[in-house]
Amino acid sequence: MDIDNKENELFYHKTVLVNEVLHYLNPQPGATYCDVTFGSGGHTKAILDSQPECNVVAVDWDATSIETYAPELEEKYQERLQLLWGNFANLYRLLQKAKIGKVDGILADFGTSQMHIKERAGFSFYRDSPLDMRMSPAHQQVTADHLVNKASEEKLCEIFWQLGQESHAKKIVAAIIEARQRKPIHTTRELALIIEKTLGRSGKKGSSKIHPATKVFQALRMYVNQELNNITGFLAGAMQVLKPNGLLLCISFHSLEDRLVKQFFKDKADEGVLEIITKRVVVPTAEEIAKNPSSRSAKLRVARLL
Repeated sequence: MDIDNKENELFYHKTVLVNEVLHYLNPQPGATYCDVTFGSGGHTKAILDSQPECNVVAVDWDATSIETYAPELEEKYQERLQLLWGNFANLYRLLQKAKIGKVDGILADFGTSQMHIKERAGFSFYRDSPLDMRMSPAHQQVTADHLVNKASEEKLCEIFWQLGQESHAKKIVAAIIEARQRKPIHTTRELALIIEKTLGRSGKKGSSKIHPATKVFQALRMYVNQELNNITGFLAGAMQVLKPNGLLLCISFHSLEDRLVKQFFKDKADEGVLEIITKRVVVPTAEEIAKNPSSRSAKLRVARLL
């Protein structure tokens, strides 16, 4: 396999569910919307282009994403776009600090940007890089390297099973423990090879089966970045910054993420705080999946603040 070509094929980033987001958000003149996962700016741009008299406050905790993708959009949209650096789990405090009042709609895309996966150390097993996996090193200290080499057998099993839903967690962890006793595991290729030797290569040439290291890398990334805890914090904070009748749109790519959103919406609907707009989860069309296979697991849920 040509690693570089495979990586380029898998990790060219395309914004997902754009038409569906615009349909449910339905941007209005004079309204302000918050895109709490700015990334490379795809959703932000789509919202601003769809309604020339609305505004967007875009948030990202990856300073590199803002530095890379924001200048062009700031030049184009001027005062209609405001960028904030920070974790969306702290949305209420971020908007307060920036003296931004309540907003008409909030969009969160919990999927890891494909540009993140391609450019950040440790995210992809298709290229060799240090086992870092931090989305925002300025906000985080624990790396995947630290976990792989220092965490207990029990802790690694818990991470791989709960966050990666990896059925071979015990077997993989045993191999990692044995390997790290010989020498530390510092790179993505070293870890991927250990998993491949333990489970075998997935499929043959042309197979659609996922790489055997996929679930472990996903679990480590989610743990290092505290992704589920951040979503929980974000959902609570969103209630504080939405205007009455404001819309909350959440795009998930992982069953655990979607479960958090679904349960939160249900609980708040039972309390009479939210109205669930999407009675059934919204998924990409066959046409979008054909153009962008990485969108296939995307799920959109929408609720309105009462």
